[in-house]
Formats: sequence, C-alpha cells, structure tokens
Amino acid sequence: MLTSLKQEKFMLLALIAAIAAYPLEHWMLNSGQRVALLGGVVLIAFIVVASMRVAHHAEQLAEKVGDPYGTMILTLAAVLVEVVILAIMMSNEPSPTLVRDTIYSAVMLDINGILGLAALMGGIKHGEQPYNDDSARSYSVMILTAMGVSMVVPEFIPQADWKIYSAFTIGAMVLLYTLFLRMQVGPHSYFFSYSYPEKRRKKLPEEEHAPPINLAFSIGSLVFGVVVIGALAEVMSKTLDLGLEGTGAPPVITAIVVAAISAAPEILTALRAALANRMQSVVNIALGASLSTVILTVPVMEAMALYTGQPFQMAMTPVQTVMVLITLIVSAINLNDGETNAIEGMTHFVLFATFIMLSLLGL
Repeated sequence: MLTSLKQEKFMLLALIAAIAAYPLEHWMLNSGQRVALLGGVVLIAFIVVASMRVAHHAEQLAEKVGDPYGTMILTLAAVLVEVVILAIMMSNEPSPTLVRDTIYSAVMLDINGILGLAALMGGIKHGEQPYNDDSARSYSVMILTAMGVSMVVPEFIPQADWKIYSAFTIGAMVLLYTLFLRMQVGPHSYFFSYSYPEKRRKKLPEEEHAPPINLAFSIGSLVFGVVVIGALAEVMSKTLDLGLEGTGAPPVITAIVVAAISAAPEILTALRAALANRMQSVVNIALGASLSTVILTVPVMEAMALYTGQPFQMAMTPVQTVMVLITLIVSAINLNDGETNAIEGMTHFVLFATFIMLSLLGL
C-alpha cells in the first residue's frame, strides 16, 4: 500500500493544491487580473496532472480487461473529466456557447489532432499501419448522426420548442449509446478489435518488478481523481474567467482548454500505441473519444439546461459545421481500407492546424 501511495505523489500534490485553492480564491480574485490569470493557469496544470493519473488508472483497468473494453474505459474516464469540468464552469458562469464549443473542440482535437498526429508519426516509423476498418465506419456514422441531431438540427428548432427538442435529444443520445455499448461489448465486439501477430520481447526491468494491478485501488483512485479535478475546476473557472476578461481572447479559448484537459492523457496513450504499431487502439481512442464526448456530454448538459430552464446554444456556427463535415468526409475516405499512413495523418493534422487558426481568428 505504501508503494502505491508513493506512486500517487502527483495526485496528492493536486489534492494539496485543491485544498489550498479554496482559502486563496478570494485573494486571487481580488489581486488583479494578472494574478487571477496566473492562478488559473497553475490550477489548469494541476488539473492536467490529476487527469493524467486518472487516465493511468483507466489504462490499468483497460490492460486488465483488454480491448475493446479497455479503450472504452479510457475514453469514458476522459469524458467524465470533461463533463465534471463543464458542469462546474456552467454553474459558476453560465455561457450559452461553452458546451457547444467544447464538444466541437473535442471532436477536432480527437479526430484531427490525436488521430492525425498518431497516424503521421506511426506512418513515418512503420509505413502502413493496419486496423479493423469496421470500427472506423461504425464510429464515423454514429458521430455524424449524433452531431447532426444535437448540433446541426437545433438551428432550425423554434425557440418556443427548445424544451421538447432538448428532451428528444436526450432520449436519442441515450438510445444511440445503449446500442453502441451493446455493439462494442456484445456480439459485434470484434468490430473494435484487431488481431496483431504476437511478438515476444524481453521485459524491461521496471516491467519485471512492477506490482500486480490492484483493481479496487485503481477504481478508487480514478474516482478520487475525478473528485479532485472537480474541486480544482471550481476555483479555476472563476480565476480563468476573470483573467481572460477584457483581453480580447477569443471566447472559444476556454472551450479548447476544457477539451485539451480531458484529451491530454489520450494523446500520450494514442502516440504510444501508434509508435508500437497498434493503430487499432489509436482508432478506438480518437474516434471513441469523439463519439463519447458527443453522445454522453450532450444529454447530461441538456438535462442540466432543462433543470435550470436556461437553454444552451447547441447549434454550431456555419464555420464549425463546415469543419466538422470536412473532417468526417476526410475521415471516411482515409479510414475505409483498414490501413493508415503518414499522408492520411498529415491531412488530418492540417485540418487540426486550420481549426486552431480559425479559433485564434475568433471564428
């Protein structure tokens, strides 16, 4: 147990930061904009550290159960972090577009950022990398459906009917995710796995002496990490809002920060998988995270909107809609043959760079 606690030193540091943040909150908010912004950045760093540990324990659980359950646990952990941060930020300083912009940013980051960079680096090292193309098609069509229903169609819904359509959206997302889970862990689980040739390799010294995975400890640490992240996000949201106020920073910056925090652990996991020539894990992580973000975040936040009586602006802007459509079309073309390469990775990464440029321009 002592060894396990030593391994959690970064989580303990995040806990200490959360405990210290609450008595210092009033001071940070009343010491000027620069102090508030600096405090927000420091808290974001601790949130990322805590989310890394959450992802570590999700990876341990994933290793124990194997694919496709493993990547499902990892993506669900990331989405849980995102939902917690979003819910806290919306309760502190409601923004009608924060939920929409965060989901959009997460999809751009997952598909174009994570998948693009992983396919690019993996392609440079290994050439063509195989995976199960059934998984890519299943993910892509469900992402398109979920985003269309929840983030395109709302543009045409009259304001007076938003509650009816919001309730419908919740039901549709729950139905989609229920079916997806049944496919992923049921009779169609082979859609999301790939049989790699086994290669024997000498274990590293740290792997030989690594303690066995303690499931109860990993689950407890994962839940504890989410609680710590929520506590840090409570103060971070206030200091960051004050720090960015009047700076001219594009409104979408906050959404990108939230999306990046939840995706940070996934980026490292996906890159390791790509460099190890295990592209199926990358596809499951990138597309699975995108789908989970839309299909889980939307019903939770829509339920919050119905509870408070304050609707969110869920319909994407024309620029966002075009970027999503281009991304999904490119993804459908690239991921239709069961192999990725560096060129396909570069096309997605260029789209990610375009997303960043458009965001900096406030579009």
